Amino acid sequence: MDEVLALALPFFGVIFLGLGCGRLARIPESGLAWLSFFIIYVALPALFYSLVARTPFHELTNGRFILATTATTAVCFTLSLLVGLWLRRGNLPEASIAAIVGSYSNVGYMGPGLTLGALGAAASVPTALIFVFDSLFFFTIVPVLMAVGGRDRRGLGHTLLLVVRRVVTHPFNVATFLGVLSAYAEFHPPAAMEKTMEFLRNAAAPCALFTLGVSVALRPMGKMQSEVPWLLAIKLVIHPALVWLVLSLVGGFDPVWIATAVLMASLPPALNAFIMAKQYDTYVAGASGGVLVGTVVSVATVTAMLYALQHDMLPHGLLQ
Repeated sequence: MDEVLALALPFFGVIFLGLGCGRLARIPESGLAWLSFFIIYVALPALFYSLVARTPFHELTNGRFILATTATTAVCFTLSLLVGLWLRRGNLPEASIAAIVGSYSNVGYMGPGLTLGALGAAASVPTALIFVFDSLFFFTIVPVLMAVGGRDRRGLGHTLLLVVRRVVTHPFNVATFLGVLSAYAEFHPPAAMEKTMEFLRNAAAPCALFTLGVSVALRPMGKMQSEVPWLLAIKLVIHPALVWLVLSLVGGFDPVWIATAVLMASLPPALNAFIMAKQYDTYVAGASGGVLVGTVVSVATVTAMLYALQHDMLPHGLLQ
């Protein structure tokens, strides 16, 4: 248990350190701007490039794994959307943001550091694949639903073009694409460049986690929306269970890949839920509460998952 706590507490400790600083320090939210830029455009892209570039190219084209994990995320999104439509009285824009809370794991800020720390370098490829294709799914489905729901008044055609542009130019996706090219060409950067990227990728996790804590602290937190407990049950319980079930049914995956996918699915809701809520000016309070409460609850659920993984308690198949 000491090993699990030594792994989990630094991650959540930095988040809650940021949460405390955000509550106590009288610094405007604009003070996060350059740190957020560093995380999104410099540190995390360096991390994802390194993860992918070091991987044998043939491992990056595992279509069965990509399809299985993205499909389970889509199923959880659909379940959460139905819950949102039910409890938000058919309001599609609000239900769409609620569905993000119930299905979009914090794969950017928490995922890489936690999976690599718990499972080692063998977790790098599934971590990168889940991040890229889950992000592609949400960057596509949410703008489309907002256009259909009338929240985005630019028209469906314009929205689809905007989706393509954002997907193609997103720094995480660009870094991953360059990593794939490097893996294919077996390119190894010069020592000076590699050392620079090492500095950057080592800064990614602590900066991202601290920023996450501060960002959550600065969000409005009113009365919890009635659907939030249902959404968090889908996110923290059903999502990892469904990932394990689907990967076990499909079969043929390395146990580390299955463990990585389950751990990624067990992470709390992504901060992107709140960012998208602000972008479309809808369901802001619900998204803020979902991210905050989900992060707090995940201290117990993610720690329990880490304990299960560290002690090889996760079944490797349906018959075990």
